Amino acid sequence: MKINQITLTDLRRMNGKEGLILQGCGGETQEWADGINKMLTDKGILLDDTKFENVSVFKSDGVTCILYPFADVHLDIGKLAMWRLQSYTAFAGMWLSDYVDNRLGGFEPEQNKEEKVKPDCALIGCDSNIFNLIGIASHTLKQNGMADEAKEMCSHVTNSESYCEALNIIGEYVNITDGSEQSDDIDEDYGEGQAMKL
Repeated sequence: MKINQITLTDLRRMNGKEGLILQGCGGETQEWADGINKMLTDKGILLDDTKFENVSVFKSDGVTCILYPFADVHLDIGKLAMWRLQSYTAFAGMWLSDYVDNRLGGFEPEQNKEEKVKPDCALIGCDSNIFNLIGIASHTLKQNGMADEAKEMCSHVTNSESYCEALNIIGEYVNITDGSEQSDDIDEDYGEGQAMKL
């Protein structure tokens, strides 16, 4: 069983793929994966002894969600569709394509699907106030034509629950380098009105 941590940007790059997204999946991801595999097997939805082996976890608006991709499993799609509707109150299940279209504004255009290189961002040696770091990182992203990623990063960081988690999220978007000579001005777009649970 492989559990991947992904971002909303990763979801928008999954054009042509399909899966089931369950929302509000607090607690241990492994328990969720095992439980859903058993439940769908018992109901005759997962076929031929296949099961979800490669699930992905992401957060959206502070809610933990799990993506169960259809790539390597054999499913009775009709039964799964009925189960998804019947269990919506419990799991808020959505198809990946519907989730991206309705919650994230759609998939990225094909020409933008190439993996973007993380820009260098001089943070080491800067004022370590998290809002200062957000400002510098978001400014760097926007300078590199990645305004959407800057906005997404800010949203993820301000919903993080610890300083360490916040730093890890920033590191997913930029390549952190020595910042001893970097200005520590806070980017005005992200310095106001943000609250963190730190």
